[in-house]
Amino acid sequence: MNLPNKLTVSRFALTAVFLWALFWPWTIPFRNTLALVLFSLASFTDFLDGRIARSRNLITNFGKLMDPLADKILTCSAFVAFVESTHLHPNAPVKVAAWMVIVIVARELAITGLRLLAASKNIVLAAERYGKHKTISQIVAIIALLVVDACPEWPAWLQNIFTGWSAPFTTIALWITVLLTATSGLIYLWRNRALYLEDV
Repeated sequence: MNLPNKLTVSRFALTAVFLWALFWPWTIPFRNTLALVLFSLASFTDFLDGRIARSRNLITNFGKLMDPLADKILTCSAFVAFVESTHLHPNAPVKVAAWMVIVIVARELAITGLRLLAASKNIVLAAERYGKHKTISQIVAIIALLVVDACPEWPAWLQNIFTGWSAPFTTIALWITVLLTATSGLIYLWRNRALYLEDV
């Protein structure tokens, strides 16, 4: 297994540790800050594995399939976790509605299903530009949400830097993510419609 693929696999492990940090029942100092660091690290591996794979010509079918899958598991897990967090903390400054997460997860399931259909026909569908933009927007929104949650754990001077703008920015980023996720999914399904319409 080459280095980019190892980084992709590490993202699955980091996702599990990230969720552990969020929901471990015992008290963890700086819990939300730890979750922010873990998610940021996992997101960085996404950037790093793609960059290394392209620069060293290490692109493989495994990477084409598992890299976007690792992204989906990481981001979908985070968004589902935020719905639970919103339920547990109804007074949170930014709330993640369940319908938003349903749109995001439905898109990811649809595209994963399309990839599996393509694989059954010995076709590997690589990620497209719109999908990359979608992933970036999701990562930005999730990091912003984690910053809002982690901010109360930080020193007062650091809190003052984020107070006032972080919540509005996060709300806007969340809406952009939902719209871009849905749009990119529809574009991907339309461009590859021959895969699932040929037997209709």
